[in-house]
Amino acid sequence: MKLQETADHITNWLKDYALHAGVKGFVVGVSGGIDSALTSTLCALTGLDVLTLEMPIHQNPLQASLGRAHQQWLKKYFPNTSHKSIELSGVYDHFVESMQPGGADHELSLANTRARLRMSTLYYHGQANGLLVAGTGNKVEDFGVGFYTKYGDGGVDLSPIADLYKTEVFNIARELGIVEGILSAKPTDGLWGDDRTDEDQLGATYPELEWAMTQNEAGKKASDFVGREAEVMFIYNRFHTANTHKMIPIPVCQIPKEFKL
Repeated sequence: MKLQETADHITNWLKDYALHAGVKGFVVGVSGGIDSALTSTLCALTGLDVLTLEMPIHQNPLQASLGRAHQQWLKKYFPNTSHKSIELSGVYDHFVESMQPGGADHELSLANTRARLRMSTLYYHGQANGLLVAGTGNKVEDFGVGFYTKYGDGGVDLSPIADLYKTEVFNIARELGIVEGILSAKPTDGLWGDDRTDEDQLGATYPELEWAMTQNEAGKKASDFVGREAEVMFIYNRFHTANTHKMIPIPVCQIPKEFKL
């Protein structure tokens, strides 16, 4: 991949989209992960206004420190960026309390609630400041295994890195000089308040899932492979099937014309 050329292409695409939309720039949620670091950097390269939001909810201290390190790096190199930290732990705790009794004991629902609270926060600040919400999902997450929260981190105005595999995200981020701590950290969605990684949740690494995605697109099945390759194909297909509903438009019940006469 031509790294600088790809970064320039995305930057130009972002700028053109924003100018045609008549907005001032972008708002990006910064988690301390590689995807949000690259997305916010590409947005900053447009020269338009960029607001990054750190939105901790009982956050792992390492993730929080990496997010702040990236915000400081942006501030040093891009005067068009501004940054806010919005503590959402109290809002989240109040939500959990409101779901009781019996409604706040489903771990996955609560993890997704964190993402949806952050989405609402991004849109509040986006609308208040004339900014588009820039998504941070990559190709294997958005179109492969569906590893994101519907109407959470999946609720965005545009997706600048969704045609990049995770390995390509790392390569471009390294080319652009993004903070080393972010480059070396294990990817995590940060939705659980602990140190579990994406690999812990998915059961496969991103390079493995990218391989499986290309094999699936070529019409290959798990039965075409043996050993670890077969296992990875099974993992990929399981997530892809379960999360297909996230990747397609909202189903609309079409009313027959004769019913409207």
